[in-house]
Amino acid sequence: MTAHPNDAAPYYRLDPDTMLHAVESTGLLTDGRLLALNSYENRVYQVGLEDGDPVVAKFYRPGRWSDEQILEEHAFTLELEAAEIPVVPPLVIDGQTLHEDAGFRFTLFRRQGGHAPELEDRDTLLWLGRFIGRIHAVGAARPFRHRPALTPEGFGHASIETLQQGRWLPPHLETAFDSLAGDLMTHVDGAWARAGAFRALRLHGDLHPGNLLWRDGPFFVDLDDCRSGPAIQDLWMLLSGDRADRTAQLARVIEGYTQFHDFDARELHLVEALRTLRMLHHAAWIARRWEDPAFPAAFPWFDDGRYWEDLVLALREQMAALQESPLVLFT
Repeated sequence: MTAHPNDAAPYYRLDPDTMLHAVESTGLLTDGRLLALNSYENRVYQVGLEDGDPVVAKFYRPGRWSDEQILEEHAFTLELEAAEIPVVPPLVIDGQTLHEDAGFRFTLFRRQGGHAPELEDRDTLLWLGRFIGRIHAVGAARPFRHRPALTPEGFGHASIETLQQGRWLPPHLETAFDSLAGDLMTHVDGAWARAGAFRALRLHGDLHPGNLLWRDGPFFVDLDDCRSGPAIQDLWMLLSGDRADRTAQLARVIEGYTQFHDFDARELHLVEALRTLRMLHHAAWIARRWEDPAFPAAFPWFDDGRYWEDLVLALREQMAALQESPLVLFT
C-alpha cells in the first residue's frame, strides 16, 4: 500500500534551506551550519547562529501531536524548570514556544552537553531518585488535559493489532506470535489489576538512559513522550542486571525518590508489564513509520525474518518474567 507523500514521507519538503528559514523566522540569524541529531520520530538539528551558541531545532512530525498536546508538553517542562528541576525547556521567543513556518511546526531549545549517567553508581541512583521524585511531585499537582495516558490498550493491544494487520511477521511465525501476544496481554492486564487503583501522574514517560545527560548532576531531556501513567514508568528503565542487582538498585532509587514523593509499592507489579508493552510498542512504532525513508535506513533489520524470530524468542522470555513475583522493597 502506497501512501500520499505527505503521509509516507512527511519531511520530504524539509530541506536545509527550509530549516534555516524556519529558524530565522523567529528572529534569530543562522550561520548556515546544520548538524542532524539522532532522532527519527521528529527531525532534530543543531543549528549554528551568527551571534551566540547553537540552538537545537525540533521539527515535529506532522499529524502526531495536536498543538494543544505540544503546548501542554512545553508547559509541563517550563513548570519543572520553575521548580528548579534540571530539564531543557523550550525557548520562549516573543511569548511563544511553538512556531510554524512553511507548514512545519517547530520548537527551539538551548544546546545541552553531558554524558551518560553511571547507573551502576549508588550515589547516581540516589540522586536520580531524588530528582524523579521532584518531577513527580510537580506532575501530581494537576492532570494533563490533552496528553494521552500510558495504558495496556494503547501500548499493547493496539500495537499487536498493527503488527498483525500489517502482515510483518514471516508466515511460519504468525500463529506462534498471535498465540503468544494474546497470552502476554492476559498477563499484562492481570498485572494492571494487581497494581490496583494507582494514581496516574504527569510523567516524563520515556526515561531511558539516553534521555539522561550528566554534567555535575543530571539533566532530563526530551519530554516528547510525556503522558499520564504510573510513577514506576519513570523508574524501571534505570534498573538492570539480575534480580539481586535490580532489587538493590531499586532500593537506592526509591530511597531518594521518597524524600520528595510517596511511592506506592503495588506499582512494582507493573515493571515487567511495562517492559512488555515497550517491546510491543517499539516494534509497532517502526511498522507504522516504515514508509518514512528514515526508518528503513535506521532500522534495516526490521523486515528481516531473523529479527522477528529474535523478537518472538524475547517475548517468550518476557512471558516467563511476567509470571515471576515482583521486585520487593526492603525497608
